[in-house]
Amino acid sequence: MILRWSWCEIWQGQLWPVMAALTLIVACVVALSALAIRVEKVMTDQGRSMMAADLVFSSANPIPELILQQAHDQNLVLSSQVRFQTMAFSDSGMQLVSVKSVESNYPLRGELLLNGADNQIHSQVQPGEVWIADRLLSLLELNIGDVIAIGDAELPISGVIESEPELAFNPFRTMPSVFIHQADLDKTGAIQLGSRVQYRSLFKGSDSAISLLQSDYELQAGERWISEETQGRTADLMQKAKQYLSLTILMVILMAAVTLVLTCQHYATSLANTVAMLKSMGASKQWLKRWLLSQVGLMFFTGVVAGSLIGLGLELLLRIPLTGILPEDLPSYGWQPFAFGSVVALLIGLPALGIPLLRLLDTPAIAVLQSQITASSKKGLWLIAVPVVAFLFMYGNNSLVWMVSVGLVVLFVLLAGISYGLVHLFGRFKWGAAMTLALSRIKRSPKNSMMQLAALSGSLMLVAVIWLVRTDLLGDWQQTLPPDAPNVFAMNIAPYEQQEYLQALDNEKLDRSDGYPIIRGRLTEINGESTKEKMKGEGQGSDALRREINFTWRNELPVHNQVTAGTWTKENGVSVEQDVANDLDIKIGDTLSFSVNSQLFSAEVNSIRVVDWQSMKPNFYFIFTPDVIADLPATWLVSFKVDDNENTLLNQLARDYPTVSLLDFRTMGGKIQAMLAQITWSLSVLAGLGVVSGVLLIFTLLRLSLYQRQREITLYRTLGASRQRISQTLWSEYGVMALAAGFVAVMGAEAIVFSLVKWGFKLEPTLHIGMWIVLPLLAMMIVFMSLVSVIKQLLKPLK
Repeated sequence: MILRWSWCEIWQGQLWPVMAALTLIVACVVALSALAIRVEKVMTDQGRSMMAADLVFSSANPIPELILQQAHDQNLVLSSQVRFQTMAFSDSGMQLVSVKSVESNYPLRGELLLNGADNQIHSQVQPGEVWIADRLLSLLELNIGDVIAIGDAELPISGVIESEPELAFNPFRTMPSVFIHQADLDKTGAIQLGSRVQYRSLFKGSDSAISLLQSDYELQAGERWISEETQGRTADLMQKAKQYLSLTILMVILMAAVTLVLTCQHYATSLANTVAMLKSMGASKQWLKRWLLSQVGLMFFTGVVAGSLIGLGLELLLRIPLTGILPEDLPSYGWQPFAFGSVVALLIGLPALGIPLLRLLDTPAIAVLQSQITASSKKGLWLIAVPVVAFLFMYGNNSLVWMVSVGLVVLFVLLAGISYGLVHLFGRFKWGAAMTLALSRIKRSPKNSMMQLAALSGSLMLVAVIWLVRTDLLGDWQQTLPPDAPNVFAMNIAPYEQQEYLQALDNEKLDRSDGYPIIRGRLTEINGESTKEKMKGEGQGSDALRREINFTWRNELPVHNQVTAGTWTKENGVSVEQDVANDLDIKIGDTLSFSVNSQLFSAEVNSIRVVDWQSMKPNFYFIFTPDVIADLPATWLVSFKVDDNENTLLNQLARDYPTVSLLDFRTMGGKIQAMLAQITWSLSVLAGLGVVSGVLLIFTLLRLSLYQRQREITLYRTLGASRQRISQTLWSEYGVMALAAGFVAVMGAEAIVFSLVKWGFKLEPTLHIGMWIVLPLLAMMIVFMSLVSVIKQLLKPLK
């Protein structure tokens, strides 16, 4: 009997709005988390493909046997690599090259495309082979099959490198690439005592084994782990994308929680008379508990099953716009989305349903005859600790989520107060009868009105946050490789041919940067104190101390560097990059000492700059005024942009200026753009789902609020109010609430997005003017749809 009664309550009673909200929660969380897992795995695979492995160990010394043994014990696939710079010789010239000595199983991730003499593509390097960058053929006047000398080794050229997985952003460290096999390394004779060599071990395996390998080994000086989370700009992109995925799911859960709490309160209120009647007929408290638990259990089971099935369908629909972006062989999401959706529904539902139902059990039997006014009970409040503890466990170390959560708690209260204040402000003006009655109704029940306004404005705010953060992120990522970004760097330009080279670029009408003199040196002292003690850190400053770095001088600072402190002077000055200044505690007015080829000189810090190292523009840690280093011997650098089909131009430049090193970043740019396209489309679809979820939840909330008005509307009709007057009053009341909530939600969204963008994602925030129009219109549209869907039922003829 209890089960039959519970089933009737779900489909015909007051329980269906709760089940609908619960189903919607599960469906949204399952769809979002399933797609998020897939997108995250795709992004991780992209990042790992660009480093040729799941994890890379880099060292200035041969790889320790301990790491190799641990990798073997963890069943990891291993590939060794040695990198060094040496001279490549032909009968007609020589060129400094970057040699990678690899094993036959390289790469473990990504693609190595080698175009051989037979025009067939190869993907591995075999013993006795040498593969070289295409431009090296023209630089050394060679053809495929000719012999090239790499150090002491003379090997026939097997072909050219079409594409390689490991690509560097830094133009100062890139030279024409050469691949040889590990078996031919000793033949080169290039590695001697004191040689600058980088040893790498590439690992591939399960995430747990990779993590265990990292945790079991303590890094020594000159050693580091390289993963997709530490690979420069691409790592920054993926880290922010993953943060956004977590943020979107959190926003949807919060909106769903608000809706579920309100529906549960309405459900408990509607059962008060039934519980009182059952008690008056002799029902015990234990029987009532079983009755309520059977309803809740049946509803939860039905909601989870239905929500999971709907979530699967939603995830399939969400992948339609990503068909050409995501790979055909998508990674599986497993059971996690279904478990996550069920757990989220349970954690939200426990306090949302538990607290009002526990209080419902205390309803006195006399309430069936006369309504009872009871003091607010604190019974069941301990259930709030359940989702709070789970939240702490899941997001304990995520500062971004905590920033959002604390801000939302404060803003929800403020939004309710400000929205209610706006409604009161509307009441000061003279309106027609319907609007006056609507405003009077809102003022009569301030508690309920503020709850509705908080839920409506808060949900709208979360919808806006999801979309605005996505917009700001994509705006920043588009600057990673903007359409006009340079993609070729010309280095080692001799001073006597600098003007001639720049004129050659101008004659071809190429978009180029200014010319920059390059002088290599070291920072030796800060205010007379040696910098050796400061080399123990891990930041940009310490990195600037570990090696020779590139200095330049200019009459004015580059326009793409933003000065954050100080003022550029004309003499005896040096401008310092901000991160280096922070790491080394350098301030305006400090005296820095430098060494260039054993020649010492000093300069005073006159300014500190912000530098975007991934902007594909010439950037420097230190920029001097001309009087400090202009007399030192220097070579010149210029960057410019060429189209993909202008290989002939680059080859001609290489022949006309054989001593100039041309660094071509077009292949790398294509890979970054492809990855950006995947991330951009994926996050756009996820943001769209978040917005749609929010709109559906707000729609459910408004419909519930309207159904709560049924008895009040019936009373109005009994007292003689016409259907037209009631309809106009409803439209006025909810229209005013939507308008007030929409504008207040924009204010809250701008505050949240400003904080997230500036301190969470470390970007420059902007004002979103369009949202001040779009969000109030969206609120009005949702109210319109909600009223249209229920107005006929609310105003049905009296019986």
